[in-house]
Amino acid sequence: MDKTETITSVASVKEERRGRGRVISVQGPVVDCYFEKIEDIPALYHVVEVYTIDGKMVLLQTAEHLSSNIIRTVALMDTLNMQMNSVCYNTFQPITIPMGDGCYGRVMDSVGRPLDNAGPFDCPSRVPTRYIMKQVGFNLKNKKGERAELLETGIKYFDLLFPLVKGSKTGILGGAGCGKTVVILELINNIVKAHGGACVFAGIGERIREGNELYYELKDSNLLQNVMLAFGQMDQPPGARAEVVNAGICLAEYLQAKNKDVLLFMDNVYRYIQGGQEVSTLLGRVPAETGYQPTLASEVSAVQERIRAVEGGGSITAFQAVYVPADDMTDPAVVAIFSYLDGCIVLSRDLVQRGMYPAIDPLQSSCTNLDPDVVGRRHYDIAQSVIQHFNKHNALKRIVAVIGVEELNKDDQKTFTRAEKLYNFMTQPFHVSEVYTGCKGQYVSFEENVEGCARIINGDYDKLKKEDFYMIGKTPTI
Repeated sequence: MDKTETITSVASVKEERRGRGRVISVQGPVVDCYFEKIEDIPALYHVVEVYTIDGKMVLLQTAEHLSSNIIRTVALMDTLNMQMNSVCYNTFQPITIPMGDGCYGRVMDSVGRPLDNAGPFDCPSRVPTRYIMKQVGFNLKNKKGERAELLETGIKYFDLLFPLVKGSKTGILGGAGCGKTVVILELINNIVKAHGGACVFAGIGERIREGNELYYELKDSNLLQNVMLAFGQMDQPPGARAEVVNAGICLAEYLQAKNKDVLLFMDNVYRYIQGGQEVSTLLGRVPAETGYQPTLASEVSAVQERIRAVEGGGSITAFQAVYVPADDMTDPAVVAIFSYLDGCIVLSRDLVQRGMYPAIDPLQSSCTNLDPDVVGRRHYDIAQSVIQHFNKHNALKRIVAVIGVEELNKDDQKTFTRAEKLYNFMTQPFHVSEVYTGCKGQYVSFEENVEGCARIINGDYDKLKKEDFYMIGKTPTI
């Protein structure tokens, strides 16, 4: 019996016994329940069912035991019209979601309900969203060297300076309006089209409009049949927004157990922390000095450590959009997230205002995969030269703003003008933004990307203006 069958068989064992209790308090999304019999009391994270006055079922997740008979739960759905002394039922199991190939092309919420009006899921069983693969060992072998397998994204910044390796975690950090979601959508579009395979998208506390646009973008591009989607959007209670990340990772783990290399897109991981913060406040926990929940580090690690390669199985390659509140890169939640990442792509508001899309700041961003053993010596040397040009440009730009580029010595003039051409060359029209920009999206291969940067650095394009490199794909022909 393989790992997939083991997971399915364990999850398919359904507990028929249902403990009965009653609702004694409803305070927004926090519901207290009383169970007379000790054996009926739910364990932590187990689900309690209750019905509103109009017959709507509401699922509650056990968060605390207040006394020997009273539990405090967090609602995963709206508690409107819930009555005092309503009968509640202990299901004796945690949150479960449908699992199987019938999830391809479908959209579910954090508790496995369909959101796409396409009827029930055609799946053989339901599995718990938390830690379904905890019995599988870690793959502790080094990802670099002969084991490293690069993923070509077609986005110049990523492929040149921040290369992606299967099984790695990459964060896309930026404030509101800097383009995190657009970069994520372009990655999905390019990677799924170029490499096929399996993809999971977890929408965590983001706008409903974005989820709707993503769904129809994938549908119109004939990519929907390769993608599983889970959404816990902004209009849902904080418990649902905090739990949908587990549903997304659970889908990825199912595919990983079938020896597939999975692409997991999470937008936005900060909203997961924000949902946990709201739940912590509602439960009356004393916040840490920074204002976040006292369990911040353990909550982040519980999610991030599930994204990994496993022995004898596939890999999960994760792309995580991270909202940066007030553009403060030292925010405790942001620091807690990117300490687990192999690469951090930082989006700059200054570049957005200058129209440099994607607005990636190459000097603030970093990636451990930019290594000669992974990308090759020539690629590594050219990437380092590009970063040196950007550093020199950053040091000279204030001087140039005062005295002009003509007053620099000849070597600095060459470096500064070539750096400006490199900055413009790294801009790129995206396929997913064609409807807004009117520019046809461009996919640039590894070879075209590296060769174009090498020719700019070598001076082959010194006679061209920097404007000739703005929003193009590969370098122009001379």
